[in-house]
Amino acid sequence: MAKARDAFWSRGYEGVSMADLVSTLGLASARIYAAFGSKEALFREAVALYDADEGGFATRALAEEPSALQAIERILREAVKTYTAKDRPQGCMVVSAATNCTSDNESVREWLADYRRRRTTSLVERLERAVAEGELKPGTDPRMLGDYYATVLHGLSVQARDGVPKKRLLAIIPTVMQAVDAVSARES
Repeated sequence: MAKARDAFWSRGYEGVSMADLVSTLGLASARIYAAFGSKEALFREAVALYDADEGGFATRALAEEPSALQAIERILREAVKTYTAKDRPQGCMVVSAATNCTSDNESVREWLADYRRRRTTSLVERLERAVAEGELKPGTDPRMLGDYYATVLHGLSVQARDGVPKKRLLAIIPTVMQAVDAVSARES
C-alpha cells in the first residue's frame, strides 16, 4: 500500500495509470481490482494511509498541544518537515493529488476538496475554542484565521513541491504566526 500511496503522492490521481499500479505493486490488474474494487478505492486507501502517518500531523497537533498557538506553530513546522522530507514525494498528497480532474474523476476531486475543507474546519473549531477559553481576544474571527492557516498550509505544499528548501519554508513561520499573536490574549 505504501508503494501505491507514494505513486499517487508523487504523480497525482490521474498521473497514475492502472499499468503504473500493476508495475508499482507487482500485481496483475485483476488482483488489484479484486483487492480494492477500483483505482479510486485504492487511492482512497492510499490517502487514509497517508493521513494515518505523514499527513496526520495536523490532527495530532490539534489533539496534543495545550494551546491553539502551539498547535498552529507545530502544524506549520511539521508541514514543512513532511512536505520537504528527502525520502518522500514533496508537498502534501491531499493538496496536490487531484486539484484538477477530468469529468470522469470529478468524484475524486470533490472527495479531496471535502477532505481539505474538513481540515480547515478542524482549525476553525480549535480557534473557536481558543476564543471561548480566553486564549484569543474576544471578537477574534476564528473562521478568517482558520482560512488563513489552511491557505498557508496549502501554499507550503505547493512551494515544497516546487523545490523551495526546508530552511526557507521554516523561515516564514515566525511571520505567519504574527496573525495569531496579534489576537492573542496573553500578556506580551
